[in-house]
Amino acid sequence: MFSEEHKKMGITFPQGFQAAGVKAGIKKSGNLDLALIYTEKEAAVAGTFTKNQVAAAPVYVSKEVVKGGKAHAICANAGCANACTGEQGLADARAMAKEAADAVGCAANEVIVASTGVIGVQLPMDKVKKGVKAAAAELSENGSVNAGNAIITTDTYSKACATEVEIGGKKVRFGAIAKGSGMIQPDMATMLCFITTDAAIDQPLLQAALSEVVEVTFNMISIDGDMSTNDMAIVLANGAAGNATITKKDKDYEIFRDTLKELCTGLSQRIAADGEGATKFLTIHVTGAKTFESAKQVGMSVAKSPLVKTAFFGEDPNWGRVICAVGYSGVPMEPEKTVVKFGGIAVYDKGVGAKFDETALRKVMAEHDVVIDVELGLGNAEATVWSCDFSYEYVKINGEYHT
Repeated sequence: MFSEEHKKMGITFPQGFQAAGVKAGIKKSGNLDLALIYTEKEAAVAGTFTKNQVAAAPVYVSKEVVKGGKAHAICANAGCANACTGEQGLADARAMAKEAADAVGCAANEVIVASTGVIGVQLPMDKVKKGVKAAAAELSENGSVNAGNAIITTDTYSKACATEVEIGGKKVRFGAIAKGSGMIQPDMATMLCFITTDAAIDQPLLQAALSEVVEVTFNMISIDGDMSTNDMAIVLANGAAGNATITKKDKDYEIFRDTLKELCTGLSQRIAADGEGATKFLTIHVTGAKTFESAKQVGMSVAKSPLVKTAFFGEDPNWGRVICAVGYSGVPMEPEKTVVKFGGIAVYDKGVGAKFDETALRKVMAEHDVVIDVELGLGNAEATVWSCDFSYEYVKINGEYHT
């Protein structure tokens, strides 16, 4: 799924999709900053959005498109979030949709719009308009890489993937690009994620599949505990694969949903590993909980702890910080039943520190990927949360972000 070949094809891997990424001059860096994704064949559209009550203008506009159930394009910019921009911001988001619609030949209410970048700054619409026209002129089946690079902010690289499965005797393709590195504690999806597929599926089922998948993928990552104003995950399904339309939750639906889950899991892990200034990729696996929700709550408590995150940056096996985060998570737990392990080595065992091989543990802490197991001993539910450490670079990036 994550081969270099598939990565390059990304959102244009499914049949009928084109993409482009251009330099519109929105970013101070002068890098690519406006992306356009297009399917001539009408697509069913589904989306999940931030639950932050201070949502950006494009979130409101794109929710309306999803409510309509069909779309032909996605237009996204980086360098300006168009959040906290009042009525002007909303008008600009609608104007951005209209510009894209005119450029590709569809209705404005069939264009998803998205923005990411600095909050509280008005979109430079003159640059957006020129960028949209330039992107429309460059649309191609080889445009996924540039489109992916045009939506990143503090990411060190664009997240992209693609895969192919058989549904109803037809080869069905999926592709995606995503960005997210900071202000990541989604309660629906990551900062921005755009998924394309040539599967034929009824819109309500497409929405059901995305909503179900998001709960166990994008909603299970935390870089810094901050929920963005702009988060959204969008899926376009144009039916070009020619499979019999999925109209009920049958075997074909399960294959579709499971493939979507595999794709979103991979993207979630990449986003967590690429956290701002990250040097460690942390997997927190909580078992023995009474419910999935309580397991997730414990995992998130550990993932969001600055003390836990800085300990792993310093490769310090300070298990006290982990058990402390478990204890204040708000989930009833019993210390005498709880076990904490780092890389499979028990460090806290039912109320007291465990005896462990210091050399072996030092080796675990030096790895880039570290698994933290929390065994609660209270039930059969479990959850996995993905996160990263806090480094000096994280503070530097965020201390200088606005300037």
